[in-house]
Amino acid sequence: MLARRIIPCLDVRNGRVVKGKQFSSIQDVDSPTKLGKFYSDHGADELVFYDITASNEERNISLQFVSDVAKELRIPFCVGGGVRTIDDFTMLLRNGADKVSINSSAVMNPDLIKEASDRFGSQCVVLSIDAKKNDAGVYKVYINGGRKETDLEVVEWAKRGVELGAGEIVINSINEDGMKSGYDIELLQKITSTVNVPVIASGGAGKLNDFYEAIEEANVDGVLAASVFHFGEIQISDLKNYLNKKGISIRL
Repeated sequence: MLARRIIPCLDVRNGRVVKGKQFSSIQDVDSPTKLGKFYSDHGADELVFYDITASNEERNISLQFVSDVAKELRIPFCVGGGVRTIDDFTMLLRNGADKVSINSSAVMNPDLIKEASDRFGSQCVVLSIDAKKNDAGVYKVYINGGRKETDLEVVEWAKRGVELGAGEIVINSINEDGMKSGYDIELLQKITSTVNVPVIASGGAGKLNDFYEAIEEANVDGVLAASVFHFGEIQISDLKNYLNKKGISIRL
């Protein structure tokens, strides 16, 4: 059994790490370089950085914070937000990113997944999916930082993304984002039972047991969280010790 990964998520806006609830009520946290180094030094297995307004503002991702962060980290990191072309992939990877996450651009141009996978390998291509359950109980894919609903159903989109070459799926529940009431287990189970690539849970972690439930009940390969780490509510070392005692394979 591969070790499950603990992944802090750093949402970046105007060069600063920020956090909100259900993609709104944004507040400032810290600089990405400082916070990234802290997590690298304190047991995180990977990091994810999202430029959360790049897609909605129709601009490219900021490369400056990427190269600055790369100089400070000793762990792999993924970067996403505003990635639209193969050239964007090339620049991010050259600036030190280990993986590149695509979301809105993949929906609008699915061939980007295949092109990037063919060029850089599937291990570099992460398909991030923002999902929200509608009144009919159907999980729909959202783009532009969770602002725009699409006609895509989440499970079918995840399946197609993997067929095109995505090497990893990050599933973020808009309903649970920042609410600290637990991951959306139903949503995660739908994905992990369908695709054969690593699935990362995102959106909803509030207590230690939430991480355990996502791993144990939904069989995710990694658990991603933001505010509980950023504001010191949960220490990564404490979380890892907790999961280890619960029998979860984890890097201590």
